[in-house]
Amino acid sequence: MNDLSRELMAATTKPILLSILSQGENYGYEIIRLVHCLSEGKLEWSDGLIYPVLHRLEEQKLISSRWIRQENQKMRKYYRLTKTGLAELCKEKEQWAKANALMQQLLNGLPCSS
Repeated sequence: MNDLSRELMAATTKPILLSILSQGENYGYEIIRLVHCLSEGKLEWSDGLIYPVLHRLEEQKLISSRWIRQENQKMRKYYRLTKTGLAELCKEKEQWAKANALMQQLLNGLPCSS
């Protein structure tokens, strides 16, 4: 179960993926597991959510990929952040910080009832 609306989930997927990949190369299933763990189960990503976004990020040259076969395992596609992706992550962090500060200012200044 996700604690975020569908719209907010869609908006956060890109910066979360770029942030995870800024920590090093990784593959889809492990990224899904990391998001679940880091969000303490509040975000439940699926293959149907993550792979279209990964493919779009790859088309945008923000990430790159390669197939790797680990010992006694099937081939896995590993993704890594590109230099362009790192620059985009910095922009995303700045935008989210500004949006968060603005939302805090606006929401904290308004009463909940009239």
